[in-house]
Amino acid sequence: MVRVRLSNHLLTAALYIILQRFGPGFSLPNYQIIKLTNCSYLAFMSLVRINTAFNVALDFTVAPFHKRLLAYIIDFALLLLWLFSMKYLLYESMGLSIRNNMGFDILVISLPMLFYSLVTELLMNGQTVGKKIMKIRVISLEGGEPAAGQFILRWITKFFEWPFLFGYIYASAFVLVAYIFFTGFLGIAVVIIILVSKNSQRLGDMAAGTVVVDASSTMSVHDTIFLDVKADNYRVSFPEVMRLSDSDINTVKSVLNLGTKTNNPDICRRVEYKIKEVLGIHSELSSVEFLKKLLEDYNFLATKE
Repeated sequence: MVRVRLSNHLLTAALYIILQRFGPGFSLPNYQIIKLTNCSYLAFMSLVRINTAFNVALDFTVAPFHKRLLAYIIDFALLLLWLFSMKYLLYESMGLSIRNNMGFDILVISLPMLFYSLVTELLMNGQTVGKKIMKIRVISLEGGEPAAGQFILRWITKFFEWPFLFGYIYASAFVLVAYIFFTGFLGIAVVIIILVSKNSQRLGDMAAGTVVVDASSTMSVHDTIFLDVKADNYRVSFPEVMRLSDSDINTVKSVLNLGTKTNNPDICRRVEYKIKEVLGIHSELSSVEFLKKLLEDYNFLATKE
C-alpha cells in the first residue's frame, strides 16, 4: 500500500468523491482507494488486472515495494550466511585448501547460491524464503502459478548477481566486500525499473510475463480446486465438466471465491454463461450453485479416474 499526501492528489480525490455520489460503481483505473482520514492522507493500493481463461478479469494487489526490498534483503542475508558458514566449515574447521578444492567449493557453495531463487520459487509456489516471510509471491499475468519456463526467465535476468556468487573464490575479503557493493549498485537499476513500470515489474518479470503480488491472505486447501465430496450416493449432474482443464477449474474456483467474498454474483454469472456456452449444457441452478455443483462433479469424477 502506498500512502500519498492529499495535497498532491486533491483533484483526484475530489473527482473520486463526486463521482461516487453519482455513480457508486466508479473506480480509479489500476488503483483502489482504501481510506480517507482527517483530510490528511489518501491511501492507494496498486492493482493488477489479470484476464482468466474465461475472459473474467481478476484484480490482485501488487506487492508494495518495501516488501519486495525486505524480501530481497532477507534472501541476500541467507546467501551470505550460507557463504561464510560454509567457508568457515571447509577452510577453518576442516582445514581444506581452497586452491586444491576449487571444484568442490563451486559444487557445495556457489551452485546452491546460484540456483537458490530458482529452486525455491519452483518448489514454494512462487516464493523464496524472503518472499514467504514478507507474504508476497510471483504469479503469471495469464493467471495462476507461472510455468517452469517463466521462473527460469526471471532467474536468468539476475545475471548481474552471478559475479558475486563465483568471484569470492579468487578474492580477498576486501574484494568480496567490493563485489557485494557492486551487486547492490547494479540493483539500483532494478529498483528504478520496478518503480517506473506499470505493474511494478523488473525486466525479468516483463520477459517472463509475471508479476509479484501481495499474498498476505492465508491460503488453505479450501482455496484450491479440491472439494471434499462425499462418495455415498453422490449423483453427477454435469459429466461434461471433465472436458475442462485443471486450469479452467482453478479459474472457476477463484471466481466463485471472489464472487462470494465480495458479494458480487455478476462475476459468477458471466462465468456461468461462458461455461454453458462452451460445454453446451443447461441448468436451472443459480450461478453460484451451478459453479459449486460443477466443482463438486469435477472433484468426484477426477478421483474416480
